[in-house]
Amino acid sequence: MTVSLVLVVVMAALIACGVYLLLERSLTRVVLGFLLLGNGVNLLILIMGGPAGFAPIYDESLDPAAYNDPLPQALILTAIVITFAVSAFLLALIYRSWRLANADDVADDADDVALRAGTVTMPLEEVAPDAGDTDFPVEDAEPMRADAAGEGTR
Repeated sequence: MTVSLVLVVVMAALIACGVYLLLERSLTRVVLGFLLLGNGVNLLILIMGGPAGFAPIYDESLDPAAYNDPLPQALILTAIVITFAVSAFLLALIYRSWRLANADDVADDADDVALRAGTVTMPLEEVAPDAGDTDFPVEDAEPMRADAAGEGTR
């Protein structure tokens, strides 16, 4: 089995560029990254399908080992359909976001930034407002903490 080095390089470049674009803040770049990643994975499936052979139409004069495996072709066709559907959904989300906010970039949420910084302390009532509505008795209100060994202590 010989795989063309050009196909491997193109596949790696598509996946690398797709991942890079997926990590961007612009929703349009996220869609482009998703499309590049989908095409790179389709090329990966094609490469992993094995060497080129005859079409998978039965002919008694040919050796059965000379046929191409039809499974990678079916997987690629399915992946193309799924990529198209998810891309259409993402484009609809981008259009709706543009109509509502006139912006293509995803902004940081203030609560997420504060949570990431570790400056948010939320009372138990905000996290679980119906925590007292259970049939089980509450032993004490002190939460469990994990010590250095990973064991829970009160």
